[in-house]
Amino acid sequence: MAAPAVAGEHSSADNVSEAAKGPVENFSEVQKRPQFGTRFLTDPRQVFQHNAWDNVEWSAEQEAAAQKKVQENSQPLPAEKQEEFDSRANEYWNDFYTIHENRFFKDRHWLFTEFPELAPKQKHLQNTEEKETTNNEPMNLLNGEHLSSSHSYGTFPGDSSSYRILEVGCGVGNTVFPILKTNNDPGLFVYCCDFSNTAIDLVKSNPEYDSARCHAFVHDMSEESAEYPMPNQSLDVIVLIFVLSALHPQKMQNAINRLARLLKPGGVLLLRDYGRYDMAQLRFKKGRCLSEHFYVRGDGTRVYFFTQDELHDFFSSASLEKVQNMVDRRLQVNRGKQLTMYRVWVQCKYRKALAPS
Repeated sequence: MAAPAVAGEHSSADNVSEAAKGPVENFSEVQKRPQFGTRFLTDPRQVFQHNAWDNVEWSAEQEAAAQKKVQENSQPLPAEKQEEFDSRANEYWNDFYTIHENRFFKDRHWLFTEFPELAPKQKHLQNTEEKETTNNEPMNLLNGEHLSSSHSYGTFPGDSSSYRILEVGCGVGNTVFPILKTNNDPGLFVYCCDFSNTAIDLVKSNPEYDSARCHAFVHDMSEESAEYPMPNQSLDVIVLIFVLSALHPQKMQNAINRLARLLKPGGVLLLRDYGRYDMAQLRFKKGRCLSEHFYVRGDGTRVYFFTQDELHDFFSSASLEKVQNMVDRRLQVNRGKQLTMYRVWVQCKYRKALAPS
């Protein structure tokens, strides 16, 4: 059975204050939310003054300790055990959503600050120069009118819409519903899929689910024969939030290739996922390693921890151009327990080249 396409940041060890709480009432509130990379710890004595600090530099000793910890717990499980986790992937994720339903995740309202392409009245990309974001400044990739395509399509969900977003690994909708609630663009249509049919059932049963603006469907992004419900070159934005890491590493490139074909010229793929030596990786004990930097959690679901170069190679091999590829090193703080937790996430934006004029 193919590896799953699922929502990723789910374990209690992983999901530490990863998203803000509370509903989004309007886009002006979203705009006020500070972007990642704007709060710096300059005085270590002030570490417990805030819940999180951005761009925390690791010392050489800390990096070496992390590498040693990973190496100590890197003995892979026997092949038959690995095959069991692969073949029962659907079962593990359905069990997870059956147990937790929609109570585990918080809506990801940081999305609109980090990825303004998801916010209202976004425009298409004009600047074709590669851009780096070393200071984490927000970028509006869609700068102009909605992306258009010369292709004519047959009938499919959302075929009359002018702006189409797909989220892969949607879980119970903690990205999709904030988008639908915040982005009132009448031309917007949002697709969302997950490997778990239990998760999709929960999305469809949510009172905010509107089939006129959204289409939720079960899909395994790593399965080559599994078709998407929209044609190639029909999407403006594809969102991968803590989902690529759930696939077997050998199946990641093909999954990205298939997604890249769905993008319109100028369309953009947005990713946020686990980075190498994140706290969640360092917490894995012996007997949890499947292969290098690829692990199985206690509930049977799997996770990989990326480097920037690995992700760049995946996307560039799919003929996508880099706009952003950055590491978010964050120091999260539990002020009540006086604990510090080092998180490492990778955030990327890659686009399909505009068609020659």
